Amino acid sequence: MGQPIKVIGITDGGKSSLLPIYEKWINECECLIGGERHLSFFPDFNGERITLKGNLKAIVDRLQSSTKRCVLLASGDPLFYGIGSYLAKKIPVEIYPNVSSIQEAFAKVQESWHDCTFISVHGRAMKGLAQKIDGKKKVCLLTDEMNTPASIAKYLLSYGMKEYDAYVAEALGGENEKVVSLSLEEMSTYEGHPLNIVILKWNKKGPTWSIGISDNEFKQRKPDKGLITKKEVRVLSLAELNIQEDSTIWDIGTCTGSMAIESARIARHGQVFAIEKNQADYENCLENTKKFRTDITVTCNKAPEGLDEFPDPDAIFIGGTGGEIKELLKICVDRLKEGGRIVLNAATIETLYLANETFHSLGVATSIRLVQISRSRPILHMNRFEGLNPIYIITATKKEEQ
Repeated sequence: MGQPIKVIGITDGGKSSLLPIYEKWINECECLIGGERHLSFFPDFNGERITLKGNLKAIVDRLQSSTKRCVLLASGDPLFYGIGSYLAKKIPVEIYPNVSSIQEAFAKVQESWHDCTFISVHGRAMKGLAQKIDGKKKVCLLTDEMNTPASIAKYLLSYGMKEYDAYVAEALGGENEKVVSLSLEEMSTYEGHPLNIVILKWNKKGPTWSIGISDNEFKQRKPDKGLITKKEVRVLSLAELNIQEDSTIWDIGTCTGSMAIESARIARHGQVFAIEKNQADYENCLENTKKFRTDITVTCNKAPEGLDEFPDPDAIFIGGTGGEIKELLKICVDRLKEGGRIVLNAATIETLYLANETFHSLGVATSIRLVQISRSRPILHMNRFEGLNPIYIITATKKEEQ
């Protein structure tokens, strides 16, 4: 191809938002590329026009063999959730950013944006959004025609996030520009311009939880209350799983969902998939996910049935096997990514032995911890210690191939 393609940022202000040199480059180029809205700003352009309509790969392939002087128009700053970074990896480009819609929105509401969390739901599912937002004092969301301000508000309210107020900034830089301040309840019925940005800001501090949530905060099945991975064992098991911010995690036999929920709060930008065979526990788990603001996938099934619907994991926690331990562990080892870990909690010597032998037969190394915890309990004016059931924590690590 010839000289690098010039990628120029433009706002809804059209030509008026461009530096004179940028407009000169556009007028002198032989091929102008952009969305319909961007191309409409240059009705008098006489060269070749290419409209971007989800055909980016085909256009890149075409540009790689082109010798024409080309300019590509992109919204605002092409490197902020834009086309710029994709193009830079494929073809020679020169990028000239404009004021982004983000900058314009924050200027309109007179808020700093260096301390904001930015999340795009433009062309993406909202799945997992709850744990990404929870606890953040200021959040900016890039929306689309499906993930509208109203749908975002309804989603957040379903997780009890009432501590936020919102600004909706619409059609920034254009004739229909508008900025409104709304409560989430008001935003849940708001219909505005399809081109918009949502800014969320704390109006008060919301509930907070650190790692090792107290057992009694989880809704549990009665009269069998106590079917939960206890706090102390849970913290140790989480550490053994080696969860990263973007990990994909399975929780098999999730019961109340305590391990899945705490995993999701660590892997805010990852995915958590939980499975539980008991209907009552499954329903309690769903309620707990709402309380602790974790948007995870929970299914009611008996593993290993249903695991084929989950993506390959970086980490697997097994709190219950339902008696299918050999088949289950083989599937888990086969599906686990290289370098990943499986952590299994066993309450009996028999389960410990069978799990350890099965892991070894599958060529996976293990380490084992016997955890014996006692908690203080008042008796009259004094305190005594009451022991919890001993638990074996088995950690299996799948080695990376050399």
